[in-house]
Amino acid sequence: MSAPKIEFLRFTGHKSFTQRLVLSTLTGRPVHISKIRSSSPTNPGLAPHEVSFLRLLEAVTNGCSMQISYTGTTMTYQPGLITGAGDGDVIDHQLPANCTRGVSYFLLPLCMLAPFSKAHMNVRFTGPGVITSATDTGDLSVDSFRTAILPLYDLFGIQAARIELRVLQRSCAGPRGMGGAGVVELRFASQVRLPKTLHLHRNPGRIKRIRGVAYATGVSASNNARMIHSAREVLNPFVSDIHVAAQYDQAPAPAGGDKKGGKRLGIGFGLSLVAESSAIGVLYAADVVAPPEGGVIPEDLGKRCAYQLLETIEKGGCVSSAAANTILTLMAMGSEDVGRVRLGRDVVGTEQVIALARDLKTFGASSWGLRDVDEDHTNDIIVSVKGTGVGNVGRKVA
Repeated sequence: MSAPKIEFLRFTGHKSFTQRLVLSTLTGRPVHISKIRSSSPTNPGLAPHEVSFLRLLEAVTNGCSMQISYTGTTMTYQPGLITGAGDGDVIDHQLPANCTRGVSYFLLPLCMLAPFSKAHMNVRFTGPGVITSATDTGDLSVDSFRTAILPLYDLFGIQAARIELRVLQRSCAGPRGMGGAGVVELRFASQVRLPKTLHLHRNPGRIKRIRGVAYATGVSASNNARMIHSAREVLNPFVSDIHVAAQYDQAPAPAGGDKKGGKRLGIGFGLSLVAESSAIGVLYAADVVAPPEGGVIPEDLGKRCAYQLLETIEKGGCVSSAAANTILTLMAMGSEDVGRVRLGRDVVGTEQVIALARDLKTFGASSWGLRDVDEDHTNDIIVSVKGTGVGNVGRKVA
């Protein structure tokens, strides 16, 4: 008797790569992805950060299998059980030196898998490719991730108090946006049977406080004060309760080299700002970092970050575009009830949210319901999402 034929869900292109693999792992549906940068004459196939993410998936799951073509432009992935790292163990994941994505590129999908893990999800990111700052490719800094994304897990009954993100060594992107040699450790000890149904469709309220972190690595610590001062010049007329912490770290020493000699990595500076609303669970984040080639003064960086935060707030809704995919995915994986979330029209219309809606439909989730907010004169939309009841099959917890 022949083995049953595996039915793959088929996708093309490298966009939404981590998102599709996360949905595949959560729903147990195998995927086939083709035409991955097939038209690129110099770098076809999977990029270094995508290969590294596949290795991370292999480390935190049991029984998954993947096949990659010789050119790297086609791959198949059959998911396994999300096992995590055990209560006391820590998975050490090395990022290669040619990685151009920030560590939040790995943290965002990892935290979506972690609530459904059999054991605690403890992962330490090390190696010459760990970038803790924001990046030009659109990744959040670890500071924005910790203060604007992780608290949102509380809304689903996943205790944010049991999630810890430690930054043991800060770093910025090096030459050509590659490598930083930072060290970050995630300890996710809150596993649930099913995420709670979310109802976040009320008025987003008014901004009551702004918090942030200015960080400088291997450059003058005065850059922090200059960024904070220029950001406050923009924000002080709007909010009085503003506190931005200054964080200075020495640049990481080159791996395997003499700490006194050799070119140090991860040099740079940046600013992360998070605005908290009077409504529970409403956060807006902004991230700016100096480009690897330099040429930007701290004052310009501080003002740019402040204006970026104001633009994010102006988009409206209860969830910013940085957290929209996390919120909507957890809603779709939750109990079989209809949850509601209020999003700005500009957030719903982004390429990433539309792509998520299509991918969820492909993986068997229900279509979203959209309706305009009638109570006030905003451009917001209420998105209704019906949960699929996927839940945690590895661990029977309440």
